[in-house]
This record gives sequence, C-alpha cells and structure tokens, in this order.
Amino acid sequence: MLTIACMITGALFFNAVPHIVKGICGEAHMSPFGRQSAPWINVLWGWFNLIIGATLAIYSGFPEWTLCQWVDFSIGGIITSLGLAIFWANPEAKLPWHKD
Repeated sequence: MLTIACMITGALFFNAVPHIVKGICGEAHMSPFGRQSAPWINVLWGWFNLIIGATLAIYSGFPEWTLCQWVDFSIGGIITSLGLAIFWANPEAKLPWHKD
C-alpha cells in the first residue's frame, strides 16, 4: 500500500506542474473542468494536486521515506510526465468527458 501511495504522490506532484505553470503564464490549458480552462482554474487545480499529494506524503511517513519509497515516488512522476508528454503531443487531445 505504501508503494502505491508514494507513486500517487509522485503522479500528483508532477501533474501539478503544467497546470500551475500555464496558469501563472496566463495561458488556457486543459483541466478536468474544460478543454481550454481559464488560467486561474489551472492554478487552483495544480494547487489541489499539490495539497492532496502533500497530504498523501505526510500520511505515508514522508520524512522517513527509504530509497525504495523515493524510487516509487519517482516512478509515479516519470509515468505521469511521459504520459502527459505523449498526450499533449496530439493537437486534438481531449479528456473523454470533454465535448467539442
């Protein structure tokens, strides 16, 4: 269970990055709330990801993580980063519930 918590923490932290960056830059970006969500929505979504990730990290004993837990965190981050890179490479990318 700790392995999964560490991987989800990594996924949430790395998913937060594009939302916060795009939002801070004033650019629309896809979020669960729309294909072209407003910058402020992306900043809030990014921060939501960070807060949930930090909560998971704290409850999974973050200060005492072993090398294995850091590897699990990194795997979650790498999978998320590569998945998002492949997803965003498609100019027609949309989440299943987005209608256009």
